[in-house]
Amino acid sequence: MTATDHHDNIGRCDISQLCLLAGKIILQNGGETYRVEDTMVRIAAACGISQSQSFVTPTGIIFAIEGTAHTTRLMRISQRSTNLLKVTLVNDISRQMSRGEVTPEEAYSLLQRIDSGASGYSYPNWLKVVTAAIASGCFLIMFQGAWSDFWPVVASGGIGYLFFVTLHRVVPITFFAELLTAVLIGLLSVLSVHIGFGTDLDKIIISSVMPLVPGLHLTNAVRDLMAGHLVSGLSKGAEAFLTAFAIGAGIAAVLSFY
Repeated sequence: MTATDHHDNIGRCDISQLCLLAGKIILQNGGETYRVEDTMVRIAAACGISQSQSFVTPTGIIFAIEGTAHTTRLMRISQRSTNLLKVTLVNDISRQMSRGEVTPEEAYSLLQRIDSGASGYSYPNWLKVVTAAIASGCFLIMFQGAWSDFWPVVASGGIGYLFFVTLHRVVPITFFAELLTAVLIGLLSVLSVHIGFGTDLDKIIISSVMPLVPGLHLTNAVRDLMAGHLVSGLSKGAEAFLTAFAIGAGIAAVLSFY
């Protein structure tokens, strides 16, 4: 029995909820705008809805099924992070539905498990901190820094990212969390050089702040602009600019007193 055969068993409002949930997961976890719209249309088509429209911005999703009344739905997106595992899982579910391997009811249940994060789809904070610390040290080597600065970079990068994760829970505004984190990383880098633990201040700072650099936002902004999603592309570009400005301002504030 294919997904189309189950069309009579699931209402159109439920189909809208299914599509919106899939779009929400992708958008909240670093997916591109065109990917969100494509996935929602695929899921609707798999449920027997041939005419559906979606409009996606970084802060909201509008989904409508043509030819019926009271089917336009709006979902507000207030929190965004990066978890490409969830994006991949939602893509797999949408393609399984297109092949008729998963029913809408089963897909909705799977998406709820992914969204809740209770099944191990979200990485623990300690793993993020350790990864950020190791990545900072690897960036130092990539920037042709001295091996003697590896551990100072690992320490400042890891402590800085731990501070960012902790502070972001208290201060939900990302700009201020990134600004204060950049200040802390700058202070740690200056201190490590001052006490002789590190040598090259510039490369220590650059490598330590790399986990905060909005590379994914910049990539998605360019891809959305190339795909014709001007509103999403410009807004994501502005978000990336604010992040870069916060990092630069925090480091500049420390160096101005050094």
